[in-house]
Amino acid sequence: MAENTQVESPAPPSETTSRPAAPPAPPPTSRASGYLRERPHARIFIIIAVIVVIVGGIFAWRYFSSYESTDDAEVDGHLMPVSARISGYVSKVNIDDNQLVHAGDVMVEIDPRDYQVAVDQAAAAAADASASAQSQDIDVPVTSVSTTSQVSSSEADVSSAQAGIAAAQQQYDAAQAELLQAQANDVKAQNDLMRYKQLVDKQEVSEQTYDQAVAAAAAGDAGVAAAKATASAAAQQVTQAESRLEAARAAYRSSQTGPRQVQAMEARAKSAGANAQAKEAALEQAQLNLQYAKILAPATGVVTKNVEVGMNVQPGQQLASVVPLDDVWITANFKETQLKHMKPGQRVEIKADTNGRTYKGHVDSVAGSSGARTSLLPPENATGNYVKVVQRVPVKIVLEPGENSDHSLRLGMSVEPKVFVK
Repeated sequence: MAENTQVESPAPPSETTSRPAAPPAPPPTSRASGYLRERPHARIFIIIAVIVVIVGGIFAWRYFSSYESTDDAEVDGHLMPVSARISGYVSKVNIDDNQLVHAGDVMVEIDPRDYQVAVDQAAAAAADASASAQSQDIDVPVTSVSTTSQVSSSEADVSSAQAGIAAAQQQYDAAQAELLQAQANDVKAQNDLMRYKQLVDKQEVSEQTYDQAVAAAAAGDAGVAAAKATASAAAQQVTQAESRLEAARAAYRSSQTGPRQVQAMEARAKSAGANAQAKEAALEQAQLNLQYAKILAPATGVVTKNVEVGMNVQPGQQLASVVPLDDVWITANFKETQLKHMKPGQRVEIKADTNGRTYKGHVDSVAGSSGARTSLLPPENATGNYVKVVQRVPVKIVLEPGENSDHSLRLGMSVEPKVFVK
């Protein structure tokens, strides 16, 4: 206690006023500052390290913000169903599961015998209809020429009959005039005979004169009879000419129906032609059905079969499926918040889970709706307990040419795409 009292006792006033106050003691140095003081190059290394970390952070931030990725993606493509177009008995199956087929390969064969018989029948019917149509086509010009000649002939017959009637009428008129003249001569002869008879009875004229009067009277009777016969014959000629005229007029009226006959013949020819076309169409259908007996691969790809020999198939029944592996793409379901800078044409890297390989591609298109909207039972949010959920929108990504040349990507495989949006 005594030592502490002596140390802490104040100095005499004279010493305090004569000496200046001592400076405060510096703070104790830390180990780090001492380390940096002893090694001046370490400070430069630390500064460089900080700069490298900052630059690396910037590059890392720029890299990770330059793309959008998702693990909700899979390989997609066409799944082509192969179905029967006709019914029948499956006689041959040329495919097996997971077999590679090429477009046009015969996959399944249906017994073609029934369809071959149908083709033969249709061919015979088509040949018969075609021959009938050709015959009708030939009859049309023949009928046209025949009716034209009939019209001309009928017109000539009518003119000839009319001329015949005029001539017969003239003959009849002449015969009537001769009959009248003969009757007049006969009356005169009969009157002369009566007078001469009276005179011969009185013996005022000679017997010879009387005999001449008798002969003249007889000649007058004969002339009347001959004139009547001539008039009767002329009348018959007139009647016959009129009959010929009526027949000619009837033939002319019949010939006037020639254009209608030609039209009717043309209509029959058109009907025969249409029937021939119908038979040709039936033949083509039968030939198509015969071709459908061989079911061909629609594209090159891997096949999955659903048919066996001995089955009786019906039209529309699916027999197999073909997956064309040359035409596959990626369907990636991105969150709607990831689509801000995404657009078609942007570069994409796709990592496949099956082999770890990275494929190159580009964005083809963005779907017009979210996956939930096109689902079988879309969610209904018109309720009071609505909770906002980030939706996912399908994005179609197309591989670059030659990326899947080994057909390692199969439908349904999981992939992780990176879309470089910046």
